[in-house]
Amino acid sequence: MDRTERILDLVALLLDAREPISWAELREHFPADYGGSDDAAERKFERDKAELVELGFPLSYVQGDDERRDGYLVDRDVYYLPEADLTKEELAVLYAAGSAALASGAFPGRDDLAHALRKIGFFAGESLPTPRVRMELGTGQEGQEKEVSARLEQLWEACSTHKWVHIVYGSPKQSGPTERRVDPYGLALRRGVWTLVGYCHLRQGLRTFHVHRIRDLKVNTARPRTPDFEVPADFSLDAHVAYFPWQYRFHAPMEVALRLSGPLASRAGSLFPGAVLEPVEEGVTRARFPVTFVDGLMRFVLSLGADCRVEGPPEARERLEQMAARILEKHAVVDGNGQRVIA
Repeated sequence: MDRTERILDLVALLLDAREPISWAELREHFPADYGGSDDAAERKFERDKAELVELGFPLSYVQGDDERRDGYLVDRDVYYLPEADLTKEELAVLYAAGSAALASGAFPGRDDLAHALRKIGFFAGESLPTPRVRMELGTGQEGQEKEVSARLEQLWEACSTHKWVHIVYGSPKQSGPTERRVDPYGLALRRGVWTLVGYCHLRQGLRTFHVHRIRDLKVNTARPRTPDFEVPADFSLDAHVAYFPWQYRFHAPMEVALRLSGPLASRAGSLFPGAVLEPVEEGVTRARFPVTFVDGLMRFVLSLGADCRVEGPPEARERLEQMAARILEKHAVVDGNGQRVIA
């Protein structure tokens, strides 16, 4: 029996077991593999155990008590995911979103996603409609889709196996591309742009990299079954990749209060997700939330018009006035009455 077949048989045996399986019983089930001397058999089983753990199989050894014996057991609560319990409408939305991502041409883990969609279709018990979508994910330059897609697959694998990557990166802040060794922690898609977050050995710290700016990429192939790094337990993609312009980390957090009226009042939650909303009066809502790039927020506030006003802090109001004055200065003309108006 070759190793792959043995591993699969081990998985089937352990999943089917309702009680811990002792080492003696394992040797009886695999006499040709775990036979011979005790030392050789134990070394082979240790290698097989390591392979199972690496594959995400929650195998552990339990000490027996009055109710059960010693042996190896699978933690079923960890191995099996809980039922999602989605309605047919929710399944249809999930299927549509997955299909759109798959059709984009630049999405990592395409095989895994396609397999998941087939499973959704199977368990839905009926044919789910394939959405007719046209989805373009920004790559920075036209014609880069295939290149970005290939790099996303490499980075997806490197993130999964915890292997460092060597990249040649073209940053707009540098005069030329730089070579870097990066421990890839995760990938994020924000507003059509894929971003890699990882530990940069050149800068000695966590950095973000736009995938479309990676000129060349090589994954470490040495010792493929051994991880090169561990992702910190407190690492979070959201802390490093912004959803909205005001979340880019250009300065210390500043709490901003906005007053939304008219049709914007009912949209406050969707315009500023995560904000603390306070009803002020009929048709008026106050939104409070932390900001780390006040200019990004002020640009958005200006685009919302007169129904969105900045209540505080004073620094934010002052910055809004400065930006509004600059717009007026650049676009205003003098009308027949000698008044300055926006052209």
